[in-house]
Amino acid sequence: MMEDERKNHTEDAPHYGDDEHPSFIGHDLDSKRNEEYAQEFTADDLRDSEVPEEDANPGTFYGWAGIALALISFFVWPIILGSASIIFGFVARSRDIDVLGNIAIGLGVISMVMSLFVIPFLF
Repeated sequence: MMEDERKNHTEDAPHYGDDEHPSFIGHDLDSKRNEEYAQEFTADDLRDSEVPEEDANPGTFYGWAGIALALISFFVWPIILGSASIIFGFVARSRDIDVLGNIAIGLGVISMVMSLFVIPFLF
């Protein structure tokens, strides 16, 4: 019964020649490239990330942000940005990103020590 239904649908469909079809003017309708791709592309195919989600750790953001704040703190607001980099470093360490967290903490401490004890005696 399914084959009979398919025959009826194909027999009832309008058939156009190459020059008659309104949306394919100048195109070859018998081309092998006219395919439907809807079932071939899925949401899983569109993932841009090469790192699996299990390996991605959000603590890396806090580590890099802490390092960036520490480097900026050498030039502007050393107490505020230095303490923020220390806090970000501890958050990164709590999320198992020890190296970035330790660097952020160390640079933040150095920036704060320099601003409190070294820089006032230089000028």
